[in-house]
Amino acid sequence: MDYLIEMNGITKVFPGIVANDDVTLQLKNGEIHALLGENGAGKSTLVNVLFGLYQAEKGEIKKAGQTVVINGPNDAKKLGIGMVHQHFKLIHNFTVLENIILGAETVKNGVLKLDNARKQVMELSKRYKLDIDPDAYISDITVGMQQRVEILKMLYRENEILIFDEPTAVLTPQEIEELMHIMKNLVAEGKSILFITHKLDEIKAAADRCTVLRKGKGIGTVDVASVSKEQLSEMMVGRKVNLSVEKTEKQPGEIILKTENLTVKSKTHGKALVDNVSFEVRAGEIVCIAGIDGNGQQELGLAIAGMLKPDSGLIYLEGKEITGNDIRSRGISHIPEDRHKHGLVLDYNLACNLVLQNYYTTSFQKCGFLKFDEIYKFADNLIHDFDIRTAQGARTVTRSMSGGNQQKTIIARELSRNSRLLLAVQPTRGLDVGACEYIHKQLVAERDKGRGVLLISLELDEVMDVSDRILVIFEGKIVADVKPKDVGFKDLGLYMAGGAEKISV
Repeated sequence: MDYLIEMNGITKVFPGIVANDDVTLQLKNGEIHALLGENGAGKSTLVNVLFGLYQAEKGEIKKAGQTVVINGPNDAKKLGIGMVHQHFKLIHNFTVLENIILGAETVKNGVLKLDNARKQVMELSKRYKLDIDPDAYISDITVGMQQRVEILKMLYRENEILIFDEPTAVLTPQEIEELMHIMKNLVAEGKSILFITHKLDEIKAAADRCTVLRKGKGIGTVDVASVSKEQLSEMMVGRKVNLSVEKTEKQPGEIILKTENLTVKSKTHGKALVDNVSFEVRAGEIVCIAGIDGNGQQELGLAIAGMLKPDSGLIYLEGKEITGNDIRSRGISHIPEDRHKHGLVLDYNLACNLVLQNYYTTSFQKCGFLKFDEIYKFADNLIHDFDIRTAQGARTVTRSMSGGNQQKTIIARELSRNSRLLLAVQPTRGLDVGACEYIHKQLVAERDKGRGVLLISLELDEVMDVSDRILVIFEGKIVADVKPKDVGFKDLGLYMAGGAEKISV
């Protein structure tokens, strides 16, 4: 059979780890081919070899039966290969339009011509329902909007082979559904797609075939229509995975977190992003803030975490007012939405990142000097307990780790702090089903220990499965307070879209 792209016997080695071990991947013309595997299985490494960001030690790449050499992204682009990266490659002080055309600009007599580019970008935006503001700066837009910019960058260059590396990790359920339609439309127009995801529902919804990697090795390629989600998850993890969250119903205790009339206004246009929000989180319950991205949940989370000062209103932790204070030392563990911006120091090693919140305690320092033996012992325990996969253990530079393992690092650090309140914002973003299963168990375990858990999530399955109570936010206001057993996916989606009156239970 003729394949558009063949990666035969690819081996890629990093210090201390074989990321790809004799892997073969074959992409047919006009198909959506999923690449599935655990965090650290070698998926991103494999597509980075195809895109020219890495060079393999062994193996060959063919396009349409002809062996090709890809020494860098420019070579890949000449071959019609485009890529949406898991971690965005955007310049934050450039506008959306400038980022999309960067490297493919039209220049006449030394002057940058933007009119035709703007027209073409807006036509692509409308055609694929990827609404953007071309004049907005990247630093001012949500991560979901940044994802759209990355997709438009690839579409603008009219690439023939499209690589999507975890494209839905930051999108809302509605945006994910739209992206699935976009991908199918692109294939109908003659393009071929290589699609990396951890989400089995997405593979079943969009992919024709799926190649599974486990610990750097190819496990097999299957026709998606002929396998179940359970079979795919077992191929990926090597064991049976419970895809549902098991938890007993608990009676909530005393109030851990309380907000009163909390309001956060936009610095640019003064609009209330969080609008007079009041709610409580009690000990022994998981409360989830659910909503479509951009409806104020990001600002609400930052205000509660003490990283954004509210314009008005009060925040109480165990009865003490903490509004606007640095509250991490007062009993809040925080898993942030953006792991790179707010969660990690990427050029520190893993051990240092695991003690960022408590390096100053007597456990890890004496007379101002760090006790590195204790730090590395502590880090080794967390690496083992949370299955953080690294090339060089606790001494691994965090920047070199996969996105999923970076996320596990933050979760390990924050859960180890034993705080009275856990604020978890998109805690399973970028994690495989095995890791999601583990994290969900940890959230339930935190609840069962009598702690309060405030979960902010865009994943409807996660919202419905993990929560004891759901608060739906729309345009900065809480419009519904419901229990998962009393509301269905359709009704919840209606509240998230502002299509129902405020209700409570």
